[in-house]
Amino acid sequence: MKIVEQAREIEIIDEVDVCVLGGSSTGVFAAVRAAQMGMRTAIVEKQNSFGGAATSGLTHIWHSIFDAEHSKKIISGLSEMVINRLAERNAVIIHKPTVSSANIMNTEELKIELDILVSEHKIKPYLHTLFSSAITENNNITAVIVENKDGRKAIKAKFFIDCTGDGDLCRRIGIASYTYDTLQPPTTCAKIYGANDPSFSALIREHGSEFGLQKDWGWRNVIPNTDNIKMHAETHVFDVNCAHAGDLTYSEMEGRRQVRAYMDLFRKYVENGEKITLLSLPSYIGVRESYHIKSLHKIKTDDLLMGITYPDAIGNGSYRTDRHHSHDSGITFRYLNGVTETIQQSGELPVMGRWREECDNYPTYYQIPFRSLVPDTKIENILFAGRMIDAEAEAFGALRVMINTNQMGEAVGTAAALAVEYDCPARDINTTELRSRLSDFNAVIL
Repeated sequence: MKIVEQAREIEIIDEVDVCVLGGSSTGVFAAVRAAQMGMRTAIVEKQNSFGGAATSGLTHIWHSIFDAEHSKKIISGLSEMVINRLAERNAVIIHKPTVSSANIMNTEELKIELDILVSEHKIKPYLHTLFSSAITENNNITAVIVENKDGRKAIKAKFFIDCTGDGDLCRRIGIASYTYDTLQPPTTCAKIYGANDPSFSALIREHGSEFGLQKDWGWRNVIPNTDNIKMHAETHVFDVNCAHAGDLTYSEMEGRRQVRAYMDLFRKYVENGEKITLLSLPSYIGVRESYHIKSLHKIKTDDLLMGITYPDAIGNGSYRTDRHHSHDSGITFRYLNGVTETIQQSGELPVMGRWREECDNYPTYYQIPFRSLVPDTKIENILFAGRMIDAEAEAFGALRVMINTNQMGEAVGTAAALAVEYDCPARDINTTELRSRLSDFNAVIL
């Protein structure tokens, strides 16, 4: 059954050079770079704050900016700038580089810092604003339709950037996308007071079924300048694609149920467990994977793990491939030095192995080519960045982390400005000039 919506005129509320859909740190960084290139820029975000998974999802980690040997800085730009700004407020823990090196942030301070970035660069922000559809004409997007408290409105732009995570803009205008048969499952994070005992993993493994929890693998981490509060990511919601409305609704509710379940477990089996307190839940579940957008180049797992370099590289990474199992409770890591590590349940020892034979020289970083952010389409004025990157499943497990998607955002924001400046399609952007401009912005270009 269908109904017909009556045709109506839609008010244009803004006309800009570059419009970014999705206000994660990836999207904010895209907007900032476009603005720094002299573009009138707008950013549209459905939540009440910027930052995406890092803020609304409570996933407060940006991974290492160094190579796998922890000796060479391979990432800088806006990620390092924001980390340094947070450090001035004692709002980040900067770990000494290790295999799992990370920058642990205060999510609430990060929200404010991203607000400041948007304001500093005179970017027009639209929070609590949902992208609805797009208008195309002659192989170009001319406007996007959004909805917020003011009703149904339109934003016109010369160039558009999709940072929605699920590729909402790309898919709505018919750009080809795909999903894998199994997707990395999402997690509902929580801030909890008093649940700091490392034996909690073993307790969840031993007693989880009593509280309706599946066998699972999770992790937890400290929060800057708090004595007895941690961020917990203990469970997953399996067999869902959060780009579908029904699955997303189920995932949000099931994720919260899981948090309640292990809170009840702690209260029953931990001494003084009644003092353990749930402080905060995310406003959006932590989605790891949904749709991938077909681009001019699909990043292959072997190329990533072997450290293949690209003439159009716009970013670098050293974070291991990180594949949360969808078929069972475990997680598998693959490292650039050939080591494989699999953990099946929280509290269990990892199973170690190798995915390649030992050798004298291993790569210490991998690269992200710009052409993997250019959709394979006739539409000329669109780029994308974020976890919808075109990559094989295991390569995606490395590329999806925020320290990498941040770099993608900076690249597409700069590229969009070049496309507007030279009046050229996305696929014709001069990548030599793009890399030079990114280097001028303190990005590490290798």
